[in-house]
Amino acid sequence: MKLYYIGIFRNSTKPAVELCAAKDLSSFSFFERKSVGEFLTFFGTTVAERTAPSQRQSVEENEYIAHTYARSDGVAGVIIADKEYPIRVAYSLLNRLLDQFLTQFPRGQWSQGDVTLQFSDLESSLIKYQNPRQADSIMRVQQELDETKIVLHKAIESVLQRGEELDSLVAKSSALSTTSKMFYKEAKKTNSCCIIA
Repeated sequence: MKLYYIGIFRNSTKPAVELCAAKDLSSFSFFERKSVGEFLTFFGTTVAERTAPSQRQSVEENEYIAHTYARSDGVAGVIIADKEYPIRVAYSLLNRLLDQFLTQFPRGQWSQGDVTLQFSDLESSLIKYQNPRQADSIMRVQQELDETKIVLHKAIESVLQRGEELDSLVAKSSALSTTSKMFYKEAKKTNSCCIIA
């Protein structure tokens, strides 16, 4: 799971304007980073521009998927991640970031012109949410439940295996018991005919 881009756009006008963004291009070679960064910005701008107000959508492009949430007040948030990134975590992060953005920057600061704002929560969220299981409490609880379930399954399997082993031993001992009784009777018969008095 990899998170590549988080951006906030003004999408009330065409074309959409990137107000602030954070990118993680560390998984790309030095020579690819500029073109990948431009692609992420273009992809985010296009998706933000084409998302209707008060709607969410996920758009897939090759190995990337863009999760978009456009609010009715003219801003849209875009997260670009790989296909394995959980959708619920992406949309909850977008919702939280857009709320924080609108609290920190009133409409008058971004509603007109080409504006680039410094929104430090994007960078910190990009780093924190690289591992959604650690960042999202519901996913963390789900992971703990899954781990507990695996441990319980292993314990149940080992108990069942022990039970099967005990059944096998009991069956062997009863077979041994029958065999040993037969041996004792045969030995007694053999010994009785060879008694010298």
